[in-house]
Amino acid sequence: MATGNQTLPGAQVTAEPAMTTEPGAGHTAWQATQDPGHEPPPRLRRGAGGRSSIWVLRAVVWVVLLLIGYRGVSAIVTSYTGSGNTKPKASSAALGAANAADRGFPVALAQAYALQFGQVYLNFSPATAARRATELAQFLAPGADPELGWNGAGTRSLQSEQVASVVVRSAHSAIVTLLVRANGQLSELGVPIYAASGRLVVSGLPALLPPPLTAVPPAAPKVVGDPAAQQSVALMLPGFFRAFASSDTASLTAFAAPGVHLSGLGGVVSLGSVQQVSVPAAGGATRHITVTVTWVTPATSLTGSPVANSQAQIDMTYAMNVVRHGGKWLVQSIAASAELAGPPA
Repeated sequence: MATGNQTLPGAQVTAEPAMTTEPGAGHTAWQATQDPGHEPPPRLRRGAGGRSSIWVLRAVVWVVLLLIGYRGVSAIVTSYTGSGNTKPKASSAALGAANAADRGFPVALAQAYALQFGQVYLNFSPATAARRATELAQFLAPGADPELGWNGAGTRSLQSEQVASVVVRSAHSAIVTLLVRANGQLSELGVPIYAASGRLVVSGLPALLPPPLTAVPPAAPKVVGDPAAQQSVALMLPGFFRAFASSDTASLTAFAAPGVHLSGLGGVVSLGSVQQVSVPAAGGATRHITVTVTWVTPATSLTGSPVANSQAQIDMTYAMNVVRHGGKWLVQSIAASAELAGPPA
């Protein structure tokens, strides 16, 4: 069996180019069937440049996606840390401590050091001048004025002092401000402190500053009262406060709501009267009330013995939660109140 192209004997041989198409090549290749030395045109590889472009595009897309993800995470972290701006502001002393954490200033030690210095500095009289100078020397640099500016006349007595704020200037310097009461007057005292290698010194003259200004609170909101509930609650309150003043356990248990344990004042005061009570209409069976009572404290002498016919009285306001249970009002809680009491009971 003969296969392929055959040449019959005696037939004329002709060189005829044969055209073949390479599948998927996208171009026509010319093949010289009778000229083995003939070089065909170079073939073009389909899709080589296209694949390169696709890989480059994919790389660009991944870079963009990673960048978007990074920016998104950064925005979340930033918003979380920035949310601290919505929190209540810390005290000046706390802010000073936070600043010192970054600067390395020993805030806690400086606070205690300034308090000890204030005890000496704000107590003076001619009779104790020598002792004061000796004690002050422990806080001062060598060669400093042992009286620290005092002329040796007059007297001053410190009643109390607390740290009001700490302002850190650097890793070595800060101002510790004390809130003090001396000679019965409230003021602030700024004390400059220098720290180095665990050592402290009062680095300059202190400064007497005015006390914090008195704030004016807003007017108390008007409360719609419940006259009927107020009347029934007011009947219960004297008995409760008598038991509360004396810590009468049995009576307090009778006034307590189910599951509530109440403790009293241990007899340091006795009830004078219930002055004011406010019972809002809102709340249903549970009401948040304010009550002002007059406490009576037996007067005593300096030795602690009672003084006849002399009793101290003082008004105090309480916030209470009461609940209607079994046809009567019972106490769920009692605490200090930030509200103004309502009309007289």
